[in-house]
Amino acid sequence: MGGTKARAGLAALLLLLAGGCGKRPIVVGSKNFTEQVLLGEIAAQQIEKRLHVPVERSLNLGGTFVAQQAMIAGSIDLYPEYTGTALTAVLKLAPERDAARAFQTIAREYRRRFGVEWMAPLGFNNSFAMVVRGAAPERTLSEATRRARGWSLACGYEFVKRADGLNGLLKTYGLRLDGAPRDMDLGLLYQALEHGQVDMAAGNATDGLIEALHLRVLEDDRHYFPPYEAALVVRSDALARTPGLREALAELSGRISTEQMRRLNYEVDGQHQRVPDVARDFLRGLK
Repeated sequence: MGGTKARAGLAALLLLLAGGCGKRPIVVGSKNFTEQVLLGEIAAQQIEKRLHVPVERSLNLGGTFVAQQAMIAGSIDLYPEYTGTALTAVLKLAPERDAARAFQTIAREYRRRFGVEWMAPLGFNNSFAMVVRGAAPERTLSEATRRARGWSLACGYEFVKRADGLNGLLKTYGLRLDGAPRDMDLGLLYQALEHGQVDMAAGNATDGLIEALHLRVLEDDRHYFPPYEAALVVRSDALARTPGLREALAELSGRISTEQMRRLNYEVDGQHQRVPDVARDFLRGLK
């Protein structure tokens, strides 16, 4: 009996030591909407494919504050973030419309304040977007100002109130509206536009329904909207302890266009495909 207990104790000790010598998993997080969950899953699968290290997923965490606090606390090692959000919501700095300057400021301050590194942007900009029907002749917001009659506009409550929202847009372009903007839930904006109830909707550049409903984003040719470039942010200690992690994540930088992100979002929200399947197909298509 004593020999059996001794052997069991030795086995338990060996298992504990083996676990302690094992590789610490990389924990990938995301906020709580489709695009974020997709990007988190893409990052997780990329690490698994390239490095063959254990990866844990902590996706769909919540909003910016929750994800940022999880990063600072070390509960997650990386997650996707947007430059405009980082600058104003996290760092509490003024909006910056020059994308390169914004990124430099954010990268420096995140490293200094939080011990977190910004990878180069993924390639798309999820800023506000002024959306019209595909048959509309206008291609830019400047062209939209020359329309004979004003635009009937649908937008969310936030767009009306934000410093980088409606009032600044009207002032920058001299855009004329046909009556007061129609305030509605974001999920109803594109249906109202598709059915001709409004002529223009204030959405987000990577919304999947833009692709699905054959709508078009008017070019912000005066660069009014500040950049919201998506990038992966990673704890410096995770990069230090995991050889090849920086290089594996860098392979995703510049590889997702705005149009492609719209399609990926629609595959999940519109076609009801599974997030892991959409992420896997995307990674298979990378050359």
